[in-house]
Amino acid sequence: MVNLSFSMSELEYFLFVFVRIASFVFVAPFFSTKGVPNNVKIALSVFVAYIMYNFGPEHVYPEYNTILGFATVVLKEVSVGLLIGLAAQMCTSIVLFAGRIIDMEVGLSMANVFDPTTNEQASITGALIQYGVMLILYTTGLHRYLLKALMETFILIPVSGVHINTDRLLESLIIFLGDYIIIGFRVCLPVFASITLMNIVLGLLAKLAPQMNMFSVGIQLKLLAGLSVIMVTITLLPDVCNFITTQIQQMIVSMVEGMM
Repeated sequence: MVNLSFSMSELEYFLFVFVRIASFVFVAPFFSTKGVPNNVKIALSVFVAYIMYNFGPEHVYPEYNTILGFATVVLKEVSVGLLIGLAAQMCTSIVLFAGRIIDMEVGLSMANVFDPTTNEQASITGALIQYGVMLILYTTGLHRYLLKALMETFILIPVSGVHINTDRLLESLIIFLGDYIIIGFRVCLPVFASITLMNIVLGLLAKLAPQMNMFSVGIQLKLLAGLSVIMVTITLLPDVCNFITTQIQQMIVSMVEGMM
């Protein structure tokens, strides 16, 4: 006969695990997109929490005596899940930053599209690059890495064992912002360099032939040159994915170290 009895402490421990995983799922890339129904997110959180509960590290039961103590433990688990998920989410937004720069150089900065994954306005080039990057990251198994990293946090940061190091987290964020700009410019560098050279050529032509309307000619040439360079450099998306994957790994490690 199957015995389904369990103690209250085991139920509370499972709930703490579920809270951390659910907080991560609702903000992490792949899982937090608007196209994924909330019921699916909850079901995935319960499933992963059940696996973690049974096959994870040894259970470390937090000590508390009041409802306030219980709520404090819940907030700690929410903070761990949110910080790890946000670390990964911020890294994937690098391509949107690069897309904004490309559209400004090409002349498409006023043309935005509705991104159904975020319910926000996004640049055309940024949305195109983001979909390509997310597809490559998904096929290479980044979602499995994120879930595995989240599970390993229960070893490094047991339930109710988080200690927020504000200085370390701020230092990690500042370092990330520097890398954010560098990687973003690396992504858009081919288009940026080609449009800069074209501006130089158009400036020289404007001096040599002042009767020509370089403004109207330059708009068409920039758009044509920019789209051509984008089509050529679209093959560099795997390298962009390598940059983003490395950045995600570094950010998750930094966030975990800042909470130990």
